[in-house]
Amino acid sequence: MTDVKELVLTIVRPLVSHPEQIKLEVEESEDFFEYNLSVDPEDIGRIIGKQGRVAKAIRTIVYSVRLDGPKKVRLNILDGN
Repeated sequence: MTDVKELVLTIVRPLVSHPEQIKLEVEESEDFFEYNLSVDPEDIGRIIGKQGRVAKAIRTIVYSVRLDGPKKVRLNILDGN
């Protein structure tokens, strides 16, 4: 799980202006490991990208990680409002 967390942080840090504001929390549900990403409100557009392309690319990379067991990874990008 820490590998996935480091992967997300490694991808997101260069994209934002305020890397110290990045928060990544992990919640475990019945079917998923949910990674909730929040960034500075000024950086949310950089993470989502035009028509969601950057967010989709980040999710594609993160979802390709194999975990032991039946649970899957889910990345939620929170807008802080």
